[in-house]
Amino acid sequence: MKRRRFLQSVVAGTATGLAGCSQSTTPADQATNATGTASTANGTTSTTGGGGLPGEVGLETLASGLGAPTDVAFAPEADRRYVAEQNGRLSVHGSDGLRDAPFLDLRDTVEVGSEKGLLGVALHPDFAENRRLFVRYSAPRRQGTPSSYSHTFVLAEFEATADGRRVRRDSERTVLEIPEPQANHNAGSVLFGPDGYLYVGVGDGGAGGDQGAGHVQDWYDAVDGGNGQDVTENLLGSVLRIDVDSRDGDRPYGIPDDNPLVGGPGRDEQYAWGLRNPWRMSFDGADFFVADVGQRRYEEVNLVEKGGNYGWNVREGAHCYQAENCPDATPKSVRGGEPLVDPVVEYAHSGDPGGVSVIGGHVYRGSTLPGLRGAYVFGDLRAKGRLFVATRSENRPWPIRVVEVAGDGLDRILSFGRDDAGELYVLRTAGGDGRLHRVVPAG
Repeated sequence: MKRRRFLQSVVAGTATGLAGCSQSTTPADQATNATGTASTANGTTSTTGGGGLPGEVGLETLASGLGAPTDVAFAPEADRRYVAEQNGRLSVHGSDGLRDAPFLDLRDTVEVGSEKGLLGVALHPDFAENRRLFVRYSAPRRQGTPSSYSHTFVLAEFEATADGRRVRRDSERTVLEIPEPQANHNAGSVLFGPDGYLYVGVGDGGAGGDQGAGHVQDWYDAVDGGNGQDVTENLLGSVLRIDVDSRDGDRPYGIPDDNPLVGGPGRDEQYAWGLRNPWRMSFDGADFFVADVGQRRYEEVNLVEKGGNYGWNVREGAHCYQAENCPDATPKSVRGGEPLVDPVVEYAHSGDPGGVSVIGGHVYRGSTLPGLRGAYVFGDLRAKGRLFVATRSENRPWPIRVVEVAGDGLDRILSFGRDDAGELYVLRTAGGDGRLHRVVPAG
């Protein structure tokens, strides 16, 4: 499918390190390493069910025996699902079950531990024709990464065989490398938008508070650092938008002409900034949802737009970070005084529904759970046995409700997926066993 047809179809359809805190954080869970007293809940509602939402849903197990599964992509044919595992394997699941041989095995290349590993996968919109796919993984320090840094962020392209059942390992092409100061806050989402461009989530570089080694100075003096508010020195703390079907000079990718910083101060790849650790992103038509893991008090989901500044580390969610008062915009000398955009979804670590690390989801567009249709379904790393559902509101933040999960519930949610039919999938670990589930009616 060419980009023009892809756009038309979208418009028409309008484990290492995964067991807990400290030395075994999840890719989304560095927030639990920070100390501090959580504040009270912020006014969002979290009652179970109501408003046509189901009070309970079930899980259909499609695959088990996976390493910690971090992402899933859906092929346009043969009912195939490509599941990224943190340990470096990319597995294929289809109507005939889980293939024993991995689709792609990068275990000799990927550096695993803490929040590092194979973190994201995206199939090219023309995958059925060109068999191109893109993966996001952590690698040992490469040339250009300082020796004091932790590792190198890698975005790479591969090509699968004609039957789409395995990857030609020698087809790897490095698209982008970013030096990573610390092992955490690696984000990992890569996905194609309705415009056919590739969107890449990048964390703030790690540690805590967007401060310390590898975190540059910015315009805000009340908090030292950091990368989230800087758009000139590096690509950290941002969502990037690139054209993988062209090249721009020495870059192995192109820059969309309408990226917000093209022709002005800042890195041309930048699409939006002010982010801490964007753990899972999704599109629903033109709406772009980016979940951002909080530091110590609040979790958030943003409805991201081109050139948006989502506040970190001036703010955590819609609240001042490490200050009693803070601005709601940059100075006019900084990109004309751009506003710091409030999240559409926010919840406190304390109170109800509570949590420690948001796991971004999708707007449900399927047919098996009509009560969820049009709602944003997501989770939290430690919200065992529960899914969170946010419904649109004219005011921010949107109200949150909790939907219970029948059976043995959910142990640790790591990621979500949505297929072409709009049905929702959950990736989780259960007693060290990674599993892929489809969300179905309870009972």
